[in-house]
Amino acid sequence: MANSVTLRDVANLAGVSIGTASQSLNNRPNVAPETRARVLNAARTLGYPIKHEAFTSNHTSIKVIGLLTKHDLGSPVEINPFYSHIQAGVEKECRRRKISLMYANIEVDPANRPVSWPAMIDEQYINGLVLAGTFIEETADLFQQRTDVPIVQVDSYAPNLPFDSVVIENIPAAMNAVEHLIQQGHTKIGLLGWKEQAPPSIHERKTGYCQTLQKHGIEQAYIQPSGLNRRECREALESLLNRHPDITAIFTCNDLCALGALIKARELGLQVPQDLSIVGFDDIDLAKEVTPALTTVHVYKSWLGTLSVRQVLERAQYPKQPKITISVATDFVVRGTVCPPRRM
Repeated sequence: MANSVTLRDVANLAGVSIGTASQSLNNRPNVAPETRARVLNAARTLGYPIKHEAFTSNHTSIKVIGLLTKHDLGSPVEINPFYSHIQAGVEKECRRRKISLMYANIEVDPANRPVSWPAMIDEQYINGLVLAGTFIEETADLFQQRTDVPIVQVDSYAPNLPFDSVVIENIPAAMNAVEHLIQQGHTKIGLLGWKEQAPPSIHERKTGYCQTLQKHGIEQAYIQPSGLNRRECREALESLLNRHPDITAIFTCNDLCALGALIKARELGLQVPQDLSIVGFDDIDLAKEVTPALTTVHVYKSWLGTLSVRQVLERAQYPKQPKITISVATDFVVRGTVCPPRRM
C-alpha cells in the first residue's frame, strides 16, 4: 500500500501545499518546525518514504537531476536533432559527477500549458531540474510552485522568474551569418523561420538579421513568417519568391528551415548557391550531409547541456547568489550553400 502513497497525499493529510510538503521532507531551512513535524507525522502515518540522506540543509547534495523537454499535445514524440545533443551533454556531465538523470517529456496544450505532470515532478524524485526549450513564464512559474529544487533553463529564459539560464548568443550569431551574405555581394536577403509566436531565441535571430541590414544601409527586409520546420519553410520560400523574385539569399532561423528551403529551391528549378544562397542556424548533423553541404551557425549544443548541469550544482551550493545567465558563443561554418549572386 505504501508504494501507492503520493506526495500529494502527504500534503493533504498535513494540510499544507505540495511545495511545503516537499520542503519539509527535504529538511529545507525555510519551514516552521511545527509545520515540518506535521508533515513528517503525515508521511510516517501513510508510509511515505522519508529520504533525508539525499539532501542537506544547505542545498549542496544533488543526487538526481531531472531533464524536461516538451511537445505539443497530440503530436508524435520524435527525436529532436537539436535537443538530443543537449540531452547528451546533460547525461555526460551527470555521469562524470556520478549524478543520476531522469528524463521526461511533458505534453502542453495549444496555450503552452502542461496537460499532465511527470512523476519526477509530482513525486519529488529529483534534487535539480533542467528545462530544455521554451516554456512560457506562466508554465515555468508552475514548476517553481510544484517543486523546491534548483531550476535552470536551457535555450530560453524567464525574465520575471528567479531561474538561471544557459542561452545562445543569438544576436551576434545571426549578425555574423547575414554579414557573410552581404560580404559575398547579397543585398536582397530573405528571412525564414520567424513568426510572432516564436520563442525568444528566434526573435533574437530576427533582430540580428534586421540590425545587420541596417548597419549596411539596406532598407528592404524580406521576412516571410513561418514555423521552424521543413514543411512550413518550403511553403514560405515559395510565397516569398513569388512576391520578391529578385531575392538572391535566404537566412533561416534553424537548419530544418534551411533544409526545407533547399528542397523547395530545387523544386522551383533554382540552383543552390548559384541562384539562391542559403544559410542555416544550429549545425545539426544533417547540415553537413546534404548536397551542397549547408553553410550555417554552429551551436555548441552538448555544451549547453553540460553547463546547465554545472549551474544546477552551483545554484544548489549558493542558493542566495544573484540570478545568472550564461551566454554561449557560436562559430560560423562555411560550406557549400553560399556564393556571390548571379542575379544582381
